[in-house]
Amino acid sequence: MGFLFTLDGVSQIYIHLVFGIAVFHTIKTYNKHNEALLWSMYIVSFEVLMHMSGGLLFHASVKYMVMLLLGMGLFMDDRKPLPVVFVLYLLLMSIGIAFTEVPAGEYIRKAIAFNLSGPFTLGIAAIYCYNRSIDKNTLKQLLWIGSLPLIALLGYLYFKTPNLEEIGFNTEANFDTSGGYGPNQVSTILGFGMFLIVAMILLKKRVSGFLLIDILLLTYMTFRGFLTFSRGGVITGILAIIAVSIFSLLHSKQSIFNVLKFAVVVLTIGIGVLLYASNATDGLLINRYMNKTAKGEQSKDFSTGRLKIIGKDLELFYENPFFGVGVGSGKYLRAKKEGEVAASHNEMTRMLSEHGMIGLLALLLLLIVPLFNFFDNSTQFKGYVIAFYVFWFLTINHSAMRLAFPGFIYGLSLLKIYNSINENNSLHRE
Repeated sequence: MGFLFTLDGVSQIYIHLVFGIAVFHTIKTYNKHNEALLWSMYIVSFEVLMHMSGGLLFHASVKYMVMLLLGMGLFMDDRKPLPVVFVLYLLLMSIGIAFTEVPAGEYIRKAIAFNLSGPFTLGIAAIYCYNRSIDKNTLKQLLWIGSLPLIALLGYLYFKTPNLEEIGFNTEANFDTSGGYGPNQVSTILGFGMFLIVAMILLKKRVSGFLLIDILLLTYMTFRGFLTFSRGGVITGILAIIAVSIFSLLHSKQSIFNVLKFAVVVLTIGIGVLLYASNATDGLLINRYMNKTAKGEQSKDFSTGRLKIIGKDLELFYENPFFGVGVGSGKYLRAKKEGEVAASHNEMTRMLSEHGMIGLLALLLLLIVPLFNFFDNSTQFKGYVIAFYVFWFLTINHSAMRLAFPGFIYGLSLLKIYNSINENNSLHRE
């Protein structure tokens, strides 16, 4: 299927057709089985591929699609009252609009939309998912639906990437191996795909229907993640896999032999793929992960310039501690001081610089609430809450909220997951 998106016009038709079907299906079923959430997962997983293939009318299209679908779901559920904490979060994020200033020739509306579409996606997703219960079968369905667009993404990357021998590798993030789109974002969604496949293996569900094919998909997805030379998404995926694996194994109470067998298989795949990818890039991949230059010298800045922007964000926060500098104004003020425009890669420091103490309060709310949900879930599902939380937290720290993904995935960390009645009866009989 990935090949189809290399053809002109296909992606534009496909994503908008999918969105139309999603709206129709959600209305028809009146969101009885969380259709709004399931379709949102599918569209969010497709976002990076749509950016690669030029399928979106404008950059934040997927964020608006997700907000509309989940908003429809909320309306149909008629949830009352709405969770005050996330309504407050949306109100706090809106205050910064009043302080927005942009240079002549720039559009205030565009600056606000670019910087608030992500937080508002998070707010709507959080309101939808907060205290919402789904059973284990729905979780499996959600993860499976999320994996389908990522298989298409692998196909697209296969057809669009030049032969590795033709690529001039160095130790910087690589656009050639990332389908021409941002390696940071591609790495993020591939790391998510790695997690989805492992999570479904643990849940005894198969993406393809066959375990061997799923392992091959996991292997190739890991390989493509490494080839982006963007570390954040791959490392985040690995940490999420560790989290969900630990709690799944604690719940299953399997023998130490089975635990070691699972760990050895996953580690063998990971290390084997890393060594193969490093060999294909003349050892430069290992240098990248060891924070070394192409010559093998230790690099002074492991953050590839992000720490400098973080420092400037904090300076703006110290200078404007109460209300911040206004939504979208941070990069222009940094440019005024430094001479070049650079958007922040860190959503946390962006919230501080552009929203001040209000942003700090909003950030604390986001950090704390999912932790309560962690304790409300059973051991079997605690790992999923932590995994979704890890994806949100680490993604916004290396890639801000350029995609709908981190906002949507934050919402998933608020779900309450339980075993289906049939499975509970089966466990009881055992």
